Amino acid sequence: MSHIHEDPVEQRPDSRREPRRVRDIFSVPAPVKCVFDRFPLFTYPANDLPHHPWSTRRGNKLFVFTDAAGARRGRPSFNPQCLKWQAYLKFVGIDFELVPSNNHASPSGVLPFLLPALPIGSGTPIPSNKLQKWAIEQVHCEEEQQLNVRFEVYLSLLDNRIRNAWLYHLYMNPDNFEAVARRLYVDPCTTNSAVRSVIAAQLQQAARDELLKSSTYIDVSALEAEAAEAFEALSTLLGDQTHFFDRPHPGLFDASVFAYTHLILDRNMGWKYNRLEQLLTRHRNVVQHRDRLLAYFEEK
Repeated sequence: MSHIHEDPVEQRPDSRREPRRVRDIFSVPAPVKCVFDRFPLFTYPANDLPHHPWSTRRGNKLFVFTDAAGARRGRPSFNPQCLKWQAYLKFVGIDFELVPSNNHASPSGVLPFLLPALPIGSGTPIPSNKLQKWAIEQVHCEEEQQLNVRFEVYLSLLDNRIRNAWLYHLYMNPDNFEAVARRLYVDPCTTNSAVRSVIAAQLQQAARDELLKSSTYIDVSALEAEAAEAFEALSTLLGDQTHFFDRPHPGLFDASVFAYTHLILDRNMGWKYNRLEQLLTRHRNVVQHRDRLLAYFEEK
């Protein structure tokens, strides 16, 4: 228990005029009070950051969904949100080490988060919604939202249409869920089959609830059609440019697109059914964009 709620009677301004017998109803029985006197309630501090062999090394540490081998080799995370920020930090030239993690280990409850090397000993994690601001302060790079008013408009294609199709593709398609989602998100959590079943059901229900926020029922054809339109819009926006918005170097929007296009095209994901790949590969320039950015992840 993190705190004690005040007695509701004590919150009333006229409680001093309440009859004694009413107060007695809400009083703690003597035997119970003795127990709590011996074992007083205690407010526990926030969870410590997870300890790994990486914890003793200097340098920035980015906690993401990945496995130990992927972390050692700096491979792209298999989670779009994690991969977005992993790619962005690489694009702007910030060095970091990957640490395998999960949402339960995150101070904010979600991944990714970064533990900066400086100031030394601060131990203050940076959540994903503050990573761009932190990166700009480190390397004085540009903030794309201020450079192009279309940034948020096109970002909504990723955050809505493509993300919704991704959620269905990964969690609601039975073959993909068993071959990909269960292997990446469920099985590493525990070896207990009953617990695995519960986690799997929770993941699928969470995806279902998210999709039903924008529709009264899940229409697979509509989700795929909207994803197709989004890929076409991205292809038109990119044109024959090397990076989106004709930037000389890839930025946050490039990272946001790459986070989905790479995972859709990545053979190592083990997709059993990949309708999104069929829709994406219609646009050669977007595929080539993914291939160029993948070079940032090549092992040195």
